[in-house]
Amino acid sequence: MELTNLTIKAAHQGLVKKEFSALELCQAYLDNIRQKDKSIRAFLTISGDSALSQAKKVDEQMFISTLRSARVIDDMISAGREIPILAGIPLAVKDNILVEDVRCTAASKILENYIAPYDATCIKKLKNLGAVILGKTNLDEFALGSSTENSAFGPTRNPHDLTRVPGGSSGGSAAAVAANMCCYTLGSDTGGSIRQPASFCGVVGLKPTYGAVSRYGLIAFASSLDQIGPMTKTVEDAKIVFDTIKGWDEKDSTSVIKNQKSKMQIKNLKVGVPKEYFVKGIDPEVEKVIKKAIKRYEEMGVKIEEVSLPHTEYALPAYYIINPSEASANLARYDGIKYGLSTKKNGDLMDVYLKSREEGFGQEVRRRIMLGTYALSAGYYEAYYLRAQKVRTLVKNDFEKVFKKVDALLAPVSPFLPFEIGERIKDPLSMYLVDVYTVSVNLVGLPALSLPVGKVGNLPVGLQIIGKPFEEEKILEIAQAYDSY
Repeated sequence: MELTNLTIKAAHQGLVKKEFSALELCQAYLDNIRQKDKSIRAFLTISGDSALSQAKKVDEQMFISTLRSARVIDDMISAGREIPILAGIPLAVKDNILVEDVRCTAASKILENYIAPYDATCIKKLKNLGAVILGKTNLDEFALGSSTENSAFGPTRNPHDLTRVPGGSSGGSAAAVAANMCCYTLGSDTGGSIRQPASFCGVVGLKPTYGAVSRYGLIAFASSLDQIGPMTKTVEDAKIVFDTIKGWDEKDSTSVIKNQKSKMQIKNLKVGVPKEYFVKGIDPEVEKVIKKAIKRYEEMGVKIEEVSLPHTEYALPAYYIINPSEASANLARYDGIKYGLSTKKNGDLMDVYLKSREEGFGQEVRRRIMLGTYALSAGYYEAYYLRAQKVRTLVKNDFEKVFKKVDALLAPVSPFLPFEIGERIKDPLSMYLVDVYTVSVNLVGLPALSLPVGKVGNLPVGLQIIGKPFEEEKILEIAQAYDSY
């Protein structure tokens, strides 16, 4: 039995039946990381080739903590105690989510040696169930990117083709699951950062409704858009993890108490296909795979209806006003004084601010800070930021109208296949277009899932299933129906 190939449910059953121990399961994943991550570079912590200056010391601490967690689960099983389904199941965590006493860099030099003082709420929930954390995964710096090439510690590579990107910003998380270096991961999605890398790496990625999962302990990028979610091997696994981390949290003012149960029957389902998502520019091979998947739903008895989201073309420019504006405000806290990198050179306080930020932030982060600061500045606020928020309302209205007619939407995650490393990094506008099918969901706060539905050559293609607010259970059931058909 290859332990690292197991799903959450299969691994749990193996532990309960004592076919293997939690320690053996943990060790199998650690061995896989040592073997594979030198070429993939999905991890920032636990990776033997980590570019971080204090990696060896932190690795040793993490190994001890990880193995200790696994032994505790084995002791519980030996004592005949019932264990939760996630107990002893190894996961990895995107390195912008805080894990107490573990370095959290957000893939930035400015936080290179920052040690998290507390657990994020989602991490606390997982730890309470006995989850085993293997390490922290790579991302675009502060989650600002779509390829995981913007990391200050080097790019992650796609396990299906090492010359190509894994997507971003949760590229390290997606690659780690795809390469069986962990059983599941947590990522964050601000404009497609769970769904797009999930599509590029051929795994399942769920972006929950805004407010469904606490953001407490997530390093803020764009606060009205960010959301934590799972990346897993199967739809069933995604549901298991989501059910664990969801729920109201008094520490998060945007957290919502709401959970709609699904009473779905696949043959009574009416699903919309937005015509604006199938226009000139989409890769014909990607379109072919997506339409084949939609046809499969039709064969199941699902009623497919073409719908229109007329303001789709304005969603991306609106997103790239709101996104950098909120980023510039959130990143203002990294001033070289309170925590993080501080460049102590001759000069006054302003020199410390400017030099620390110049040396600590990468090019893409600096670019978005400048764009956001400009959009929020006096004389331009109404012309840019306020207008973008009005467009956001129009996009929201489009979805509300469509969801009066259909139960969910089916669409591509990305208009093209994983691109080669270095292909788009020098052209920011070309890189921003990667998010064209995913940003609308974040602007409106809807739940959406990326489901692997085929390949072009050896490169995966993901189908995006978009649901009504707090109807994660329904889109998970729709995805599960595809796998079961």
